[in-house]
Amino acid sequence: MLDIKFIRENSDLVKNAVKVKKLESTVDIDEILKLDRNYAEILKRVEDHRGLKNELSNTISKLTGEEKEKLISEATGVKNELGILEAKLKELRIKLNEMLLWVPNPPATDVPVGNGEEDNIVVRKEGRTPTFDFKVSDHLDLGIINTGRGAKIGGFRGYFLKNDGVELEKALLNYATDFIRSKGFDFFTVPWTVKPQYLVGTGYFPWGEEDHYKNQDGMVLIGTAEVSLTSYYAGEVLEEKDLPIKLAGISPCFRREVGSYGKDTRGIFRVHQFTKVEQVVLLPEGEELSREWHEKMLGHAEELLKNLELPYQILLMCSADMGAGQRKKYDIETWFPFQNKYRETHSDSYFLDFQSRRLNIKYRNSNGKLRYVSTLNNTVVATPRLLATVLENYQQKDGSVKVPKVLQKYIGKKVIKAVSN
Repeated sequence: MLDIKFIRENSDLVKNAVKVKKLESTVDIDEILKLDRNYAEILKRVEDHRGLKNELSNTISKLTGEEKEKLISEATGVKNELGILEAKLKELRIKLNEMLLWVPNPPATDVPVGNGEEDNIVVRKEGRTPTFDFKVSDHLDLGIINTGRGAKIGGFRGYFLKNDGVELEKALLNYATDFIRSKGFDFFTVPWTVKPQYLVGTGYFPWGEEDHYKNQDGMVLIGTAEVSLTSYYAGEVLEEKDLPIKLAGISPCFRREVGSYGKDTRGIFRVHQFTKVEQVVLLPEGEELSREWHEKMLGHAEELLKNLELPYQILLMCSADMGAGQRKKYDIETWFPFQNKYRETHSDSYFLDFQSRRLNIKYRNSNGKLRYVSTLNNTVVATPRLLATVLENYQQKDGSVKVPKVLQKYIGKKVIKAVSN
């Protein structure tokens, strides 16, 4: 959420953010400013009426007789008018707060303006894509993943992992856990169902509400541990000396994939349920500090991929292909030999105080003043998508799959034998 004062003073910047993020149909900044002016006018009248009411009350206490009765009648009229104005003020405040939830975070100055994924910029490529002296198999053809029975039981985009597939996924997640803990992160399991207010707080609602599952109690299934981790200190005041706070968590993630009809219908690129290790950092205010940590968190994901010896590329996301709340976003795309292309496996973003204002997470600085923290997040590992790229990059001619060196101690073997599909 943006401060209304910031919107007043930077209306052109905010209007441009709405435009370049393609959100014109969801919010009207001029209407917000009009409502804000109306609110300020009624607030002034409320304050004037409260002052007059107090003044009349003090005067009445000193009078008697007819003069007192006359002022009591006047005070009653003022009180009634005040009640009407206060009700109107409350109504406007609620409406203004609802509209402010739809205002996006302006992109950083180095974010390219674009209309979609075709306008994202490749920052660099890392690693050498493998060459094979045999016909490359799709990850589905290696006998580790079963989407046919997955769809039978769990519906479209359902899947099963079996035996070595399960062990390889566990190895990836366990390695990711040990890796991110070695970087000084506190590690958590997190609530998988959360109150809707925390999806609002992290900026997934109101924009992405239709892409989330809800249960009969009105709770929402998370699409990422970011929601629970970022909300951990909601409504609290931290101390600057304790920042940065580095949180990591593991959770299943649930996404309806609304709007993705016809996309990635084969394989496990776009599924309704997956498991992810996520990293979240809370910082003192300041864009340069957030940018520094944005690169550092990107570095964590890159180091992990290099240790897995997987080729990848870094994308700087354009304005229309990033979330409403994100100030700047990198995607990491890892190489999939069968598709002969890079596919997204990580997403690295910073928000400044956009999320913390919504969640009311503050810190007390060295001068004793309260400020909102800045928030960042990035993927550590998400499976089964990263599992799929390991299978494809490490496949052998006989259908077996080599286990990456860093995972061998977790799975207890160097090669996964070929399995008939």
